[in-house]
Amino acid sequence: RERRERAGQKADQEFSTEFLSAARKVFEMIDVDDSGSLDKAEIVTAVKSNQKVIKFLVNCGNQNLQYLLVPSRLESALAVLDTDRDGHIDATEWEEAIETALSNKLAARAAKRELQAKAATKEIEEFTAEFRSAAKKCFELIDKDGGGTLSKDEIVRAVAEEPQVISFLKTCGDENLSFLLHPPRLAKALEILDTDKSGEVDVDEWETAINRGLAKRLEGLAVERERRERA
Repeated sequence: RERRERAGQKADQEFSTEFLSAARKVFEMIDVDDSGSLDKAEIVTAVKSNQKVIKFLVNCGNQNLQYLLVPSRLESALAVLDTDRDGHIDATEWEEAIETALSNKLAARAAKRELQAKAATKEIEEFTAEFRSAAKKCFELIDKDGGGTLSKDEIVRAVAEEPQVISFLKTCGDENLSFLLHPPRLAKALEILDTDKSGEVDVDEWETAINRGLAKRLEGLAVERERRERA
């Protein structure tokens, strides 16, 4: 969560810099006479013909700036933006409106991240529950005699005959569990999994491997989730 928050703060800083730069350029594009202030005629011309100005205002986050695009709302929007009532929007008044816009945009970005964080938490919880359930079922399918441990013979039989076991081990995320599917690697994998050297894999040893696999799968989910969010 801390990593996501740091990434969000960095992204907001970059967004703010780009947004303020774009806002300055839009002011300059509207201010065709370079007077340092925007009169009604300049605004009307820009919102009719300058696509860059239109695009910025549509998505700027300040309702009164957006209303400059709507003829029936133009006068009321100008009245609000022109705080000193001199008939123009000067650079200070523009910047005040832009600060409000930026604040609204950042609040919307924060709200979106919060929704994404909640969705991520739900995804992790659901995936973890399903993964652990599948791991438990896999252990039970291998443990044919119900002894609570997995012998080499039981594993060899299961990886040859049990589709659910094969499917789970292929995607479980733990290298040594996956190696149980490959005869040349099976003995070495069992040696690593059997940490107490009893000759069998007990529940605790299985859980240790499962936890490694789960961590790896969750890491992959996080990468995929970030890719989706950037898209």
